[in-house]
Amino acid sequence: MGRAGKALKSVLQQYGISQNRLAVTMGVARSTVNQWVNEVSDPLADSIPDIITALEELEPAAAQIFLQRYIERNGTPMHK
Repeated sequence: MGRAGKALKSVLQQYGISQNRLAVTMGVARSTVNQWVNEVSDPLADSIPDIITALEELEPAAAQIFLQRYIERNGTPMHK
């Protein structure tokens, strides 16, 4: 668990974005975002672009940081 959860939690804290605000922007239940942040469940792979889109709307820098942290957590190199 927690593939995206840790990255999402740190970005939300860093940029002062509430779980509820992200959930509303994404059109999902706050409990869903809470489960991701607390690593109870992972977002489905097709939810990652939705998370990034919502973060871009709320705080573009947060979207970039989330993506970087998510990629790093999945073992994919950031650069060639």
